[in-house]
Amino acid sequence: MSRRTIGFWYRLAAVIAKPPLLVLFKRDWRGMEHIPADGGFITAINHNSYLDMFSYGHFQYNTGRVPRFLAKAALFKAPGVGILLRGTGQIPVYRESSNAFGAFRAAVEAVERGECVAFYPEGTLTRDPGQWPMTGKTGVARAALLTRAPVVPVAQWGANLAMPPYAKENKVSFFPRKTLQVKAGPPVDLTAYYDREPTPEVLKAATEVIMSAVTDLLEELRGEQAPEKPYDLREIRAQERRKAAEEGTK
Repeated sequence: MSRRTIGFWYRLAAVIAKPPLLVLFKRDWRGMEHIPADGGFITAINHNSYLDMFSYGHFQYNTGRVPRFLAKAALFKAPGVGILLRGTGQIPVYRESSNAFGAFRAAVEAVERGECVAFYPEGTLTRDPGQWPMTGKTGVARAALLTRAPVVPVAQWGANLAMPPYAKENKVSFFPRKTLQVKAGPPVDLTAYYDREPTPEVLKAATEVIMSAVTDLLEELRGEQAPEKPYDLREIRAQERRKAAEEGTK
C-alpha cells in the first residue's frame, strides 16, 4: 500500500488520533528508512502498553506505509471503533474458535497483495517485570517464511510510562509529557530458514531471531541490557499450574 492509497478511513483515523498524540507526547522516531517504500512486508513490534498501538501507528503512518493490525474480534463490535477498524482494513482475530486460522490467512494474503501487516509476536502485553519483550509466538515467523517478505523489527518505549501494563497501582499519567520512542531496524535475515520444513523447531528458531532483533533495538532505546533469557509466559503459567496441583494434593 503506497502513500497515495492510504485511503479515506485511515486518513480519518489520523485526523482523530494525531492531535491528542501531538499535544500529550513528545516524539523520538528513528529508522524510518528501514520501512520499505514498496511491496508487502511484516513488522514485528514489542507490546508494553494499550497506548503503544497509537504510538507505533503514528510512526508508520508518517512513513506513508500504513499497517494492518491483527486485533481482537470483539473490538470490531465496539461502537465507532468497529467502523474505523473495518474501514482501515484491520484484521479480526477470533481466538479459540473455528475462525482462528482466518486471521493468519488474511494476514498472509494482505502481505502478498503488497501491504504491511503488523504483528505483536508476544500475543499480549508483556508480563516481564522490567517490561522487556517476552518470548514470541510463531505466527509471525510462519507468515514470514511462507511469504518470504521482509520482516522489519520495531521497538517502542514511552507509551508504557503514561499507561503501564497491568499496573493497578499506577494510574494513567500524561504529565509531565512523555516521549514516545519508536525505532525500526533493518529487515531480519531469515534466509537460513526459507528452504526448511516449517517444523515447530524451525518456527521457534526463526521467531527467536525476530524477537532478538526487537529486543536489541529496545536496548538501544533504553540504554539498558535486557535479561539474558526472555520471560516465557507459557513456561511461567505451566509452573503455576504445577504448583497449584502440588498444593491441591497436600
